[in-house]
Amino acid sequence: MNKLQALCNSRDLLEGGLAVPFDVNYAGQACRAFAIRYQGLPQAYLNRCSHVAMELDWQPNQVFDDTGEWLVCASHGATFRPDTGQCVAGSGPGGLVKIMLSELDGIVYWHAACNLTPVLV
Repeated sequence: MNKLQALCNSRDLLEGGLAVPFDVNYAGQACRAFAIRYQGLPQAYLNRCSHVAMELDWQPNQVFDDTGEWLVCASHGATFRPDTGQCVAGSGPGGLVKIMLSELDGIVYWHAACNLTPVLV
């Protein structure tokens, strides 16, 4: 299964700005996820640090550092690349779980896959 789910309007994702949160089921668990814009492109990840099973936000929907160039875990300071989710500084290897996005006609869509599905309300 690979189904497109409307996530937000393109204008809701500002370069290096606040994340747009959304809920997904990942590997049978309800999880928070977030979408951002970086270098002009929308990106999305599970909101779960790869080192400590906690959300990245240091304030609601704030996952970027002060420069808007890096994603940072509020719990222990691990730093991740916004375009790939790869950990570049922190406690050990690993990266964020990437969620595929598409942008078309002013709407950002995420791709539901076998291990990643919408949360039913």
